[in-house]
Amino acid sequence: MAKTDIKKGDEVVIIAGAEKGKRGEILTYDRADERVTVKGLNLVKRHLKRAQDGTGGITEKEASIHRSNVMLASLWEARQSKKPTAKKAKATK
Repeated sequence: MAKTDIKKGDEVVIIAGAEKGKRGEILTYDRADERVTVKGLNLVKRHLKRAQDGTGGITEKEASIHRSNVMLASLWEARQSKKPTAKKAKATK
């Protein structure tokens, strides 16, 4: 297991994949597999067999994301504030 800088309840930004740029709160963090589940992001559909009480069907739930694909929101904002915008970069040339 590696030392970590993120924990359950932290606000993170997805930095890679289909959900890139979106923010969410960490629901679970599996230290052994280094995977996090982010609230409301990376939704997948699960087909559940109908039970006797009538529950079942197709449901959506959050899938896990590798921790290398998320960054703390505070670090993300600090990094974005240091980058020059496209207009400023063109003006200096």
